[in-house]
Amino acid sequence: MRHCDSLILPRWCVPVEPHGAVLEGAAVVVSDGRIIDLLGVEEARANYQPSIVVERPDHVLIPGLVNTHTHAAMTLLRGLADDMPLESWLRDSIWPAERRWVGAEMVRDGTELAIAEMLRGGVTCFSDQYFFPEIVAESAIELHVRAVIGTPVAEFANAWAKDLQECLAKGADLVHDPYAEHPLISTCFAPHSTGMMSDESLVELRVLADQLDVPVQLHLHESAAEVADSVAKTGLRPLDRVRESGLLNASLLAVHAVHVTDAEIVAMADAGVSVAHCPRSNLKLASGIARTTALLDAGIAVGVGTDGAASNNVLDILSEMQTATLLAKGTTGDATSLGADQALRMGTIDAARALRRDHEIGSIESGKWADLTCIDLMCSNSQPVYDPVSQIVYTARAEQVSDVWVGGRHQLDRGQLTSIDTESIFRRSAEWQARIGAGRARG
Repeated sequence: MRHCDSLILPRWCVPVEPHGAVLEGAAVVVSDGRIIDLLGVEEARANYQPSIVVERPDHVLIPGLVNTHTHAAMTLLRGLADDMPLESWLRDSIWPAERRWVGAEMVRDGTELAIAEMLRGGVTCFSDQYFFPEIVAESAIELHVRAVIGTPVAEFANAWAKDLQECLAKGADLVHDPYAEHPLISTCFAPHSTGMMSDESLVELRVLADQLDVPVQLHLHESAAEVADSVAKTGLRPLDRVRESGLLNASLLAVHAVHVTDAEIVAMADAGVSVAHCPRSNLKLASGIARTTALLDAGIAVGVGTDGAASNNVLDILSEMQTATLLAKGTTGDATSLGADQALRMGTIDAARALRRDHEIGSIESGKWADLTCIDLMCSNSQPVYDPVSQIVYTARAEQVSDVWVGGRHQLDRGQLTSIDTESIFRRSAEWQARIGAGRARG
């Protein structure tokens, strides 16, 4: 018999690849942090000697969920400025709070709170865009979760850097170079939007991204106001400016992509651009509804993301998948649009593909990292089970996630985080609430 680290025995296994497969009575074999086999239970017991056997007889096992876009540290701003439109939300509440409070300590504490929430909800990989990216990377490694770290790219002085050149230099020195080969961390450049970048800076960024082979993500066509402002100031829509800079390519992750025309969708598809779809944030800020079905029909890789907790207000990919499919059906008038199977792919393999990590995560296949999520379907809202995939997308809540593994490490065991001091995280969160709340009251 062959030794393995663990044998995971759920009732159902949805590997995502091959597309549409739902296995009953399957076992996942894990060693050295990776999936080494997927086979029937009896065959697994006959051929492998595991150190640990995890039996979950009422559960469905899926690949670890992937959050394609968030701002983890902004979890400390959750509920600070609700029920406001995007532009005033940013201008009048979020940016003033950030100018006053953003620093290394705030980013570390907010990121740890976000990671605890995401792991509890089955997320094993997240793509982050915020200041002090080196702190986000350190927190992800310490708490053992996979992350794509976006380094800020801005022409204006901010809490992390004084100008564009310092942003690029610090990004290279503190993030891109140190983590180039790290198993948990990959990196990207993350300008906020085209509205905060000159044409010259966009070109400079493209040249550097090409040289380092580092992808780029930015908020693109998030709101009608963003598009109108770009046309008024430059005569071009934001996507046109991206195209003229050379950034419209397969290394670009367009975040939101709500207000795009048919021609722009074709251009994005032809260039190999991916999209991060954040439906709940778009709805809450009344930014609009992305044309997800059109993007998918064009062959664009679309992954779901939460955006930050300041605008969502939760970091729950299960909810994002459900919202995505319901929005697609409602806006197209077609009940077959974006079915449960496709929604699950948008939270797993397609999200991984959008982040250029589908070769190592996003499906339950031999050789990939053992990033796995187990969901308890023995709940009143999830019974009876005719189709486990439908139950995952249409009924499951974050609270039903029972187990999470990241690189084979059991990070959530029967609903309990195994290596994260939540008491400390919650205490620091309360301290930040008192600080930020008092500062807000004083104006």
